[in-house]
Amino acid sequence: MIYCANPLQQYKSYKHEIDEAIDKVLSSNQYILGPEVSLLEDEFAKFIGVSNAIAVANGTDALEIAIRSLGIKFGDEIITVSHTAVATVSAIESAGAIPVLVDIEPNFYTLNHSQLKDMLTKKTKAVIVVHLYGQSADLKEISLFCKKNKLFLIEDVSQAHGAKLNNKRLGSIGDIACFSCYPTKNLGAIGDGGLITTNNQALARKVKAIREYGWKKRYISNIVGRNSRLDEIQAAILRVKLKYLDLDNQKRREIANLYSSKLCDLKLKIPLIRENTEPVFHLFVIEVKNRSSVIKALNKKGIFPSIHYPVPIHLQGAYKNRIKTHKYMNITESVAKKVLSLPIYPELNLNDLKTVISTLRECIEKNNYEIY
Repeated sequence: MIYCANPLQQYKSYKHEIDEAIDKVLSSNQYILGPEVSLLEDEFAKFIGVSNAIAVANGTDALEIAIRSLGIKFGDEIITVSHTAVATVSAIESAGAIPVLVDIEPNFYTLNHSQLKDMLTKKTKAVIVVHLYGQSADLKEISLFCKKNKLFLIEDVSQAHGAKLNNKRLGSIGDIACFSCYPTKNLGAIGDGGLITTNNQALARKVKAIREYGWKKRYISNIVGRNSRLDEIQAAILRVKLKYLDLDNQKRREIANLYSSKLCDLKLKIPLIRENTEPVFHLFVIEVKNRSSVIKALNKKGIFPSIHYPVPIHLQGAYKNRIKTHKYMNITESVAKKVLSLPIYPELNLNDLKTVISTLRECIEKNNYEIY
């Protein structure tokens, strides 16, 4: 079986180190917010190039806590995209704010900055920019818009750990940034986990308070907080994997390059790379019109791609007809019907990669499928 992602294989790659790290925690008698979490925070901050990293329970919590740390209140609006994991919008609503959704760019699947001005109101307080599929959004234009309109810029880097824009790591550019460490992510735990990064010391202190009941001193809540603590075992695992993140991301780029070189003559819509960026290919996403037929053909050969994402958030039952959305969502609604995520992870071996490529080629050539 060839899966879209395979966290078990990554565990096997670093099994000795991970097992040692887990054993060390089990013998330490410190299991929540202990030394492993502190070390992970220091090491991740250094890796991203910021002064502060704060570990939390998961990526959705990271977004919610980041929003709350900025002082965004009930009824305030936050602009983001509909083509993203539902967690982005869920976190906005969990923080009491109102999500406002815009369309994406056709080539990079990230926020279309030209629509921001159309959705700006007196209630707008922030923009969440999602670096989807492992590549940077157009932060230059989005940052200018935020500065001009005195809005907070929140980076959702859940699919882009280690990616760069103009030689700066994503997660170091906005006011605050959020990472998911779900097992399939480029930096994935063996369970849930999340990280928040910022260069603002006051924000970092507030984030730390919110993640643990609003405490500055134990059992004394100075602000309203919640429980979103990363456990020591997950922190220890993430510390092991962080050492190899750049190497693993390079392996992803090599796989992506092979896909691109071997599939480009089929006139597939191969992922484009934004100028002055270094993507990390959390996902390798093509577009295919006859997607269900392609998936069936791949499944018959034991290949299991995925779809990120099949239904735009503004069209899902929980949000349809009640969420503020730009009147033009053409790109989002179009790509949702065609995007297909091919298998990609650092441990994907060459034989399996060739099998995916040859099966996909055969499927498309045999059936003369229309792409785009």
